Amino acid sequence: MEDLKSRVRKASDIIKKARHVTAFTGAGISVESGIPPFRGADGLWDKYDPQLLELQYFLEHPEESWRVIKEIFYDTFDKARPNRAHEVLAEMEKAGYLKEIITQNIDNLHQEAGNTLVHEFHGNSKTLICTKTGETLPAAYADLDAIPPMHPATGGLLKPDFIFFGEGIPADAFQASIEAARNSDVFILIGTTGEVMPASQIPHMAKENGALIIEVNIEESNYTDNITDIFLPGKATMIMEMIWKEMM
Repeated sequence: MEDLKSRVRKASDIIKKARHVTAFTGAGISVESGIPPFRGADGLWDKYDPQLLELQYFLEHPEESWRVIKEIFYDTFDKARPNRAHEVLAEMEKAGYLKEIITQNIDNLHQEAGNTLVHEFHGNSKTLICTKTGETLPAAYADLDAIPPMHPATGGLLKPDFIFFGEGIPADAFQASIEAARNSDVFILIGTTGEVMPASQIPHMAKENGALIIEVNIEESNYTDNITDIFLPGKATMIMEMIWKEMM
């Protein structure tokens, strides 16, 4: 088996020569920014009841749900900053090597790092939506200390504009992700294990359409033995920095 450096060189060369590169990211890219994963060891669902993020439960018990939502997504996520893996993806886009990102994350870190075309498969915690009118507003404009927070103009209950259990995927993000899977000749999977449907099917679509799959993960995933062409084990920050240095 080739050593890691050889595989990194091969992946870097493929990315440089590619026509259309898409990055597909999951929780593993943001762990190094201090955002805990939802699943697995030390995951948020080991500490909190997932029922609190079921849509119907939220609508019926908004105060109870919002106490946990604020603790997880606004007291913790707001302290997170983009790490080197996020920065490398932004630099790759700026240099013309990366066309777009599909992310399952809701932390806004890709945009904060500088990426401009980001398809947010599960929404974004930085935006709130009024359950009364459907109007959205930045979370920074709402009084999150008032539990549950209400829209200052409409008086409607505010909900984070990310996908709760029982909600469908945003149509525009879903369609854009499918188009990326059709158009890409290289898909870079970073920090995603392939356990969450329907997002987990997007890399399979890319593979079926002829894309070469480069996977960056600490350990093997559901993708590794099924669709991955080049597996690069290690932390996202380390591997993406290695790739970028080879490309420069």
